[in-house]
Amino acid sequence: MAKAVKNEKKIFVLDTSVIIFEHNSIMNFDEHDIGIPITVLEELDQFKKGNDTKNFEAREFTRLIDKLAEGKMLHDWNPLNGKTRGNFKVLMDQNSKIDATVVFDEEKADHRILNAALQLKQEMKGRNVILVSKDINLRLKAKSLGLPAEDYNTGKVQNVSSLYTGKTVQDRVSPDKINQLYEKGSCEAADVLGRKKPSKNGYYILKNGKKSVLAFYNPIKDLMEHVEKRSVYGIKPRNAEQAFAIHAILNPDVKLVSMQGVAGTGKTLIALAAALEQKKEFKQIYLARPIVPLSNKDIGYLPGDIKSKLNPYMEPLWDNLKFIQNQYHESDKEYSKLTEMVNLEKLMITPLAYIRGRSLSNIIFIVDEAQNLTPHEVKTIITRAGENTKIIFTGDIYQIDTPYLDSQSNGLSYLIDRVKDHDLYAHITLEKGERSELANLANDLL
Repeated sequence: MAKAVKNEKKIFVLDTSVIIFEHNSIMNFDEHDIGIPITVLEELDQFKKGNDTKNFEAREFTRLIDKLAEGKMLHDWNPLNGKTRGNFKVLMDQNSKIDATVVFDEEKADHRILNAALQLKQEMKGRNVILVSKDINLRLKAKSLGLPAEDYNTGKVQNVSSLYTGKTVQDRVSPDKINQLYEKGSCEAADVLGRKKPSKNGYYILKNGKKSVLAFYNPIKDLMEHVEKRSVYGIKPRNAEQAFAIHAILNPDVKLVSMQGVAGTGKTLIALAAALEQKKEFKQIYLARPIVPLSNKDIGYLPGDIKSKLNPYMEPLWDNLKFIQNQYHESDKEYSKLTEMVNLEKLMITPLAYIRGRSLSNIIFIVDEAQNLTPHEVKTIITRAGENTKIIFTGDIYQIDTPYLDSQSNGLSYLIDRVKDHDLYAHITLEKGERSELANLANDLL
């Protein structure tokens, strides 16, 4: 009996938010059946034009359904590709015994999707019908109507609290080995870690009592190397994690870097300063961030021309650039060099949407607020990398500004979890706020 319940074939009804999150999501439900409300197709039709990721996902899903439904009627159950997968059909917008538009006193797409799922539940008695949505409010509405609802969990990081930090504290290290790292710059990894397998491009604080040293495991040389607290373009690291982040960005063998941390830990500032330190090694430096519309409204609602509309989103990036520039006097060549780089577009601060589709060769590409990207968007950005390109992602996985992402499903968490311990990748979690005592107070107590 228990085995029969466990292997029960379910019916999952997908919301629009799931499809624009991942267009091939219908292929990720094993042997279970999939229902797609007709309202979802209507909403996808509105998303099909444009260059944003959601537009790409909408178009790809439409092509996928068209291929699956070749020579078939969509209002009937049709097999998905593969012997281990179930069937799918488009659910017509019919009236169920419980009318969501009446219950919630509003005629809207979400309520028609609820009605389609409720109608299917009535028709398929004995089957477990479950609504799948990235929209938490829609899931709550479904549950209030007696309809089971779940988030789309494919690709989610299961345990964010134990997410890779990139840093390890190792106690009881031989004082001789600590001295060797200071004096010779390197030592055998086994001499300080014993049988523990070191993380590729991982960072270590090696300690023995009051004696300590910052170190980095070089997977190419198979050595533990000393990490110095190096200043970059006038910015001095204030803690071990910032020193590690600077080391990772300056390391020519590391092509992909991520930094995670709460507000005020210096993520964007460190990334920009370390990139500027290498300005002669790359043709351009791009500093970009995704545009998250205010109150979920499009930027078209904001007054002014396109530059005026985008200024509020880009201002934090300009603030970091001004902070670096102000480390120097106006008569210093470094001060004027930054102004010149901006004027000649050697340093560009721009919305992420303006970067998509371009070839990213011979540049340093810094993506700020990466927690507001989907895993697919992060993948799309990385796959654009050409020769001599370094990509840096920064963000705070607990400060999500988009309605369909959370700490487990955002692109930054996904990247850290999937790419850790790779030769080309380094990550560091910045823990200590360095903006001000007041900012630390807010992060700790509010």
